This record gives sequence, structure tokens and C-alpha cells, in this order.
Amino acid sequence: MSSKKQRGGAARLDSANQVSLARQLSDHWQLYLLLLIPVVITVIYKYIPMVGIQIAFRDYKASQGMFGSKFVGLYWFQRFFSSPNCVRMIRNTVLISLYSLLWSFPVPIILSLAINQLRFHRYKRVVQTVLYAPHFISTMVICGMIKIFLSPSGGLINLILGTKIDFLTMSEAFRTIYISTGIWQEAGWGTIIYLATLSSVDTSLYEAAKVDGASLFQRIMHIDVPALIPMAVLNLIMSAGSLMNVGFEKVWLLQTDLNKATSDVIAVYVYEQGIENAKYSYSTAVGLFNTVVNILLLVIVNKIASKASDVRFV
Repeated sequence: MSSKKQRGGAARLDSANQVSLARQLSDHWQLYLLLLIPVVITVIYKYIPMVGIQIAFRDYKASQGMFGSKFVGLYWFQRFFSSPNCVRMIRNTVLISLYSLLWSFPVPIILSLAINQLRFHRYKRVVQTVLYAPHFISTMVICGMIKIFLSPSGGLINLILGTKIDFLTMSEAFRTIYISTGIWQEAGWGTIIYLATLSSVDTSLYEAAKVDGASLFQRIMHIDVPALIPMAVLNLIMSAGSLMNVGFEKVWLLQTDLNKATSDVIAVYVYEQGIENAKYSYSTAVGLFNTVVNILLLVIVNKIASKASDVRFV
């Protein structure tokens, strides 16, 4: 009898859930229809093209088609790992991404904390505009500016230092150039999220802290910083998920034959093999390896961050 009652209760619960879902769909069909548009676009442009990943395991020939090409298994992966520059490319990709994350991640947080303390709104808007502006400059223009500033003949940096050094030919200087210019271009834009988070902090907390005699530094450390931690953890997880995705365009434009020891990264190699040399299967295999590493890093960082903050974001 008890089992029949349990089955009957479960059936009624399922029926109630179905009725509730149908009622929600009928009451809010406009919202679900609006949500359907980005879902369909994502499926068409993101998921369906993933069928092409299989050419990483085939000897792809355009005349034979994607499904007609010969299946070769892990041959292209073995070829990549046995190539003479494999270790160098992986090392350069990891180091540039890791150093970029370590140096650029805290800068927007520090800037947002500083800007939030400005009380002159007009000056605050000017500072924000100046910091945001480099984000809207294209990578092509940024690289052109970098080459002009670092030019050995009349470049701003050489004029300041009183030297005639071609920094772009120095492999040991490439990472510093890439990371520092990336911070200049993106740090201001990254403050938007943190400033929006700080704007939602209850002002009564600041007033209570002032009454208790808290200094400016103490208010920042005990009110502003805790408010930013959840968003900072989320941004850290998202940044770690793209750790291996070094910007191809910027590296390719700044790369020279003399700085390849530190500028030779996976993204540029995939472009050279896939577009310039038409080795589609090989370049797809290398790109797939890069994506798998990104996914693993995302999962690892998510678990670490979730344990540290007791919040699971993905």
C-alpha cells in the first residue's frame, strides 16, 4: 500500500510540475520567444560548426569532403608533439598568458578602488574616459603605435633613455612589451564591472565606519575589497578559461624573426599551418589541443576558487 501511495504521490507531483511549466510558458511566452533567438543563434554558429572538429582525426582533402577523408586517429597530435618547436610554443603561450593574468588582473581592481574614492564627479568622469579610451583603439593601430614608440630612430622610449635600441628585435623584451601594452589598453575597460559593483555597496556602511573612526584605508579593506571578491573570483575563473588563448593578431603583428624565441605561440602557429600552408587537419588538431587545455584549466581554477570562496560560479 505504501509503495502505491508513493507512486501516486510522485505521479501527482509530476503532473503539478507539468501544469506549472505549461502555465509559465503560456503566461510569459514573449520572454521565452525572446530567449529563443540567442539560443538558436548560438546553436547555429557555435555548436553545429563543432562537427568540423573531426577533421583533426582525418587526413582532410577538400575533394573528398569532411566525411570522406581518411581517418588517421591521433596522427596529427603525435606530429605536433614531436615537432621541434612544440615545447617552445607551449612554454611561450603559457608564460605570456600566465604573466598577463598575474600582472593585469589586479590592475582594474586597484584602479576601481582609487576611482571610487574620487569625490569630484567631473574629474572622475575625465579619469574614467582617459582610462577607457585605449580599449577602443584597434589592435592594428596599437601595434603601429608600439612600433613608433619603440623605434630605434626617434622612438619616444629611446629618446627618454638616450639610446638607439630596437626593442622589438630583442626576444627577452617581447613579453614585457606585450603585457605592459595589454595592461594599458584593457585595464581601464576592466574597471567598469568593479565600479558597478562598488556603486551597489550600501553607503550606510561607510557612514558607520566613519563614526567608528575607521580610516580611508580601513574602509577600503573592510568594505570595498570584500564587496569586490565575488566578482574578482568570477573574473579570475573566466580569465583562466582563456589562459592558452594568447591574442593572435597582436603577437603576429609584433613578431619578427629575431624575437621568435619568446613570441612563437600556438595561435600564430595554427594560423601559419592552417591558412598559409593549407594544413587544415594539422592546424585543427593543434587548435583542439589548445581548447582542451583551456577547458581543463577552467575546471581546475573553478574548483580551487569555489573551495576558497564557498561559491560555485560554473
